[in-house]
This record gives sequence, C-alpha cells and structure tokens, in this order.
Amino acid sequence: MENFALIIVAILIGYALQKFKIFSQETPIILNQYIIYISLPAIILLQIPKLNISFDIIIPAAIAWLVIIFSAIIVLIFAKYLKWSKEITGSLLLVAVLTNSSIAGIPIISMYIGEKSIPYIVIYDQLGTFIALATYGTLITAIYADSTKRTTPRIIVQKVLTFPPFMSLLIAFCFLGIDYPPIISSILRDFSSTLIPVALVAVGLQLKLKLPKSDLKPLSIALLIKLILAPIIAYLIAVIFGWDTTLASDVSIFEAGMSPMITAGAIAAMVGLAPRLSTAIVGYGIIISFLTTFVISRLV
Repeated sequence: MENFALIIVAILIGYALQKFKIFSQETPIILNQYIIYISLPAIILLQIPKLNISFDIIIPAAIAWLVIIFSAIIVLIFAKYLKWSKEITGSLLLVAVLTNSSIAGIPIISMYIGEKSIPYIVIYDQLGTFIALATYGTLITAIYADSTKRTTPRIIVQKVLTFPPFMSLLIAFCFLGIDYPPIISSILRDFSSTLIPVALVAVGLQLKLKLPKSDLKPLSIALLIKLILAPIIAYLIAVIFGWDTTLASDVSIFEAGMSPMITAGAIAAMVGLAPRLSTAIVGYGIIISFLTTFVISRLV
C-alpha cells in the first residue's frame, strides 16, 4: 500500500506544481536529467552486483526479453502502417515496451500471489527490464533522438557507450559478487532511493489530462500493447515452452502486464522523444493498470 500511496501522492504533487506554476517550465527536464545522471546509475551500481546467476533465472529473464522483442516489433509495425514520426516511434519503443517491474510489480504481484513471488519479480526486473533499460533503452535513444542530425553506426555506438546508465552497467558487472564498503553502499542506496519520487513528480509536472487528437491514437495503441498484448505474449511464450504451470511464468505474465516504466518515460522526455505523449502514456498507464492487473489476477 505504501508504494500505491507514493505513486498517487507524487503524481498529484507534480500535477499541482504544474497547475499553480510554482516551478519553471524547465523543471521536468532538470528532474529527468537528475534521474539519468544520478539516480539511475546509483541503482544500477547498487543492484547489479547482487545478482546470482543460476538456472532459476532462465524463465523470468527469457520471458522478459522475448516480450520486449515482440512488443518492439508490434510498435514498429504500427509505426510503419500509421506513418508515425521518428519521435513518436522512439517514444513508444520505450514506454510501450519497457515495464514498471519493480515499483508497481513488487506490491501488486505480492498482493495477488504472495511473498513467494518476490524472487521471480527481482529476476524479471534485474535481468530483464533493468538491463534492457541500460542497453535496449540506450540504443533506442541513440537511434531515434535528435532526428535533425545524421545518425551513423559510429554515432550510435558512441552514444550507447557514453550513456550514463550503460556506463554504470559496465562498471557494475565488474563488481558481480563483490560487497561494497558500507559507506559506498549507503551513498548509492540514498541516491537510488530518490529515483521513484523524483520520476513520479516529473510525470505529474508534465501530465496533460487533455491531449491533442493527434496524440490519442498513439496513446491508445501504446496502452493496448503494454497492458493487454504484452501479458498475452508472455502467456503464449510460457505455453510454447511448457512453463505455464510454474510460479515463475505466472509472475512473468503479471510483470509483462504492468504499467509503463516510469524511468523509460523520463528518458523519452529528456531526449525529446514526444515528451508530452511519453508522459501521458506513463501517467494513464499507471491508472489503467490497476484494472488490467486485476483482470490478469483472475486469469493466471
């Protein structure tokens, strides 16, 4: 319940700050930059070294990545058919593909399935969406952001290698199985704890309840892919591989159907990938996901 309260209160605070014009219009950009350059790298450096590689991680990790791949393909099909701009396509490749696997996943799934689900939630989050954010997310921003400049393979590789979350991921892998000194862990933990409230306030600051008609179609399609098609994809993958009777697959189906990743929306907004639309998808996705995850709980 604490996580639900945090989501609602932080978004309302951001929305109130926007309506009363207490902060400048540049504030969401600054908050998003803080997330990308400080909070997210801190989480990566703190959490990745704790991973234990074993057979148990295969199901959630495999489903996470396959859902990401198939969801991205669906986005590209819609983008080509509907002739979306590069900015809208890049936006949906982030917010309609990457899932809110921790801040929403942990409280919602544990509420429906119990605490026994948490290890699989962590695996899906850490080896699935978390690494995808630092790798796939970096690649998407490198390819689709700043469409006025010519994009070459060299520029893409350079952007990927210099993107703070990806740099942090490379450093974090060097410390797998190694415990940081207590003071380092404490500093990383303090900075990482700021990500969710700051990201949610940034969502509220940019959330527009009334959107232009041009945004309604990509918004609807993004939520269709993220909240409905993604868990169906996860279920089909589990059935095909014979995992559908396992707890790991149930957790993975839930995770696939979670709301759009808040940090993905922050990244999209920061690099100019349809900021208004990206934020709306995250905001409306959080609200609607309370209903869709209830439906999933009745089916798995």
